[in-house]
Amino acid sequence: MTDHSIDDVRFEKRGRAGLIILDRPKALNALTRPMVRAIDAQLADWTSDPEVALAVLTSTSEKAFCAGGDIRRVHDMGRAGEPGLTDFFHDEYRMNRRIHRFPKPFVSLIDGICMGGGVGLSAHAPFRVGSEKTLFAMPEVSIGFFPDVGGSHMLSRLPGECGAFLAMTGGRLKWADCLAVGFLTHTVESARFPDLLASLCETGDPAVIGTFLADPGEAPIAARRPAIDRLFTGDDAAAIVARLAAEEGPDADWARGLAAEIASKSPTSVAVALHQVRIGGSLSFEECMRIEFRIVCHILKGNDFYEGVRSVLVDRDNRPVWRPASLADLDRAEIEAHFTTVPDGGDLTF
Repeated sequence: MTDHSIDDVRFEKRGRAGLIILDRPKALNALTRPMVRAIDAQLADWTSDPEVALAVLTSTSEKAFCAGGDIRRVHDMGRAGEPGLTDFFHDEYRMNRRIHRFPKPFVSLIDGICMGGGVGLSAHAPFRVGSEKTLFAMPEVSIGFFPDVGGSHMLSRLPGECGAFLAMTGGRLKWADCLAVGFLTHTVESARFPDLLASLCETGDPAVIGTFLADPGEAPIAARRPAIDRLFTGDDAAAIVARLAAEEGPDADWARGLAAEIASKSPTSVAVALHQVRIGGSLSFEECMRIEFRIVCHILKGNDFYEGVRSVLVDRDNRPVWRPASLADLDRAEIEAHFTTVPDGGDLTF
């Protein structure tokens, strides 16, 4: 069958495994459209390849599994008025669905930073192995975006209100917390990843992961769960922030810090992210992806994404001017429009 390897992502049949090797280390494996299309095409071929018993996704970077999508490129295209602005997301979301529905075992070896687009590569695989180097986050609300790549499906299925907490704050989790909330299915020490990969290739059986397990220790998020579940309820982002700001007792400093943190994010993005979590739990993966494509098409016509990327990645002044400027100024109908407006080219299809 065809080898779809390109410079930034390589494919290899090793033993009984089909390997997807992310190889763009200088950019922390940030996904580009050619990378997305290559992964999707290779997985399609491996679906019917009898020599491939399972797929394994890994990285050549010592720092990152995948730090996200190439958002700067999307920003620049939008500012320049280039055509095909949503093409990257169209292809990426279809690839995310390919991973979710892949008929063979799919193992993501997450030995480093995993954010944004990297979550889309890993969260929908049935076997998600992380190390002490794993760092998870969906920080999109900081740049006027939203937790896409299946975030609606994944975050809504985390325990309690962890999904709302992570969506609204863009909070970062290390390996113990990732295991506790269910983002990771297994934890293995980084030094043992090469041996684990060799064993997966030799056997073609993900059950061997169980012979490499390491205890990540107590999860810090466990002590915060009662407060998270109490404070992050409902679908009113402003009310959640008000509860956080008014918190008393042992969680007061933590909660008030979160209130200030959320207040610095794009109000529109925060409200969209929260609503994603509220509706995603009752939707299929495909329904979630269709809605996320509607959201991205809507957001790319607005202000906050471009302002957020400008402030963080272009000018780096970290002084975004959000429109509207606060949660109190939001128009609920405009938030709903992100979810209900069919894109000009039609809904995402599979």
